[in-house]
Amino acid sequence: MKLLFIPGSGSGREEWVYQTEYFNDSEAIVLPGHPDGNPCTSIDDYVEWLRSYIHRRRYQDIILVGHSMGGAIVQLYGLRYGDEVKALVLIDTGARLRVLPTFLSALEEMTTDKGVWQKFLENIYHLIDPEIRQALIEENMLIGPAVMLNDFLCCDKFDIIDKVHTIKLPTLVICGSEDELTPVKYTKYLANRIEGATEVIIDEASHWVHIEKPNEVNQAIERFLGSFS
Repeated sequence: MKLLFIPGSGSGREEWVYQTEYFNDSEAIVLPGHPDGNPCTSIDDYVEWLRSYIHRRRYQDIILVGHSMGGAIVQLYGLRYGDEVKALVLIDTGARLRVLPTFLSALEEMTTDKGVWQKFLENIYHLIDPEIRQALIEENMLIGPAVMLNDFLCCDKFDIIDKVHTIKLPTLVICGSEDELTPVKYTKYLANRIEGATEVIIDEASHWVHIEKPNEVNQAIERFLGSFS
């Protein structure tokens, strides 16, 4: 099985370092514009870009794993091209991802203030191991706040509430118990709407559960893969 890890808004390969080191035949996807090229301007376009990426490399037996915006991409991929995917793992995400206007305005201000942008990154990653946190901050600084703003605007338009129940793939849904951006109720909604979905809530973790509690997340994914492999 080939595990493909799809990052959240404004993030890149470093977000998945604990997972790609743990799982054989896995890859952290670098989305367009993160930082090279131009980012896509909708979840739909990210899905089509990812499908083209997969087809060019002729990957088989694919497991798509997505965090936050990456989870939106994975859900929509599963809806459109479910016959091309073996299973889905959705981490700290939802079937609808509305973003507070005040948060979007704050991000827009950060596009012209690098210092405020860096402080924002230091704050959101404060629960992560210092060495990994620094690598994440450096990568995010390179990608930049404009890309994160673009991605959150994509999230704000994402809504498959009325369709998510039609996903017919083995699905694991993971959430940190203290996630404030995509709270536990989002995970429970997905687990209740996707037939046969497995739900895992990890204590004392926030929106970046897979980096804060990598052992617990990796073991949950491993158990899930073992249930149908």
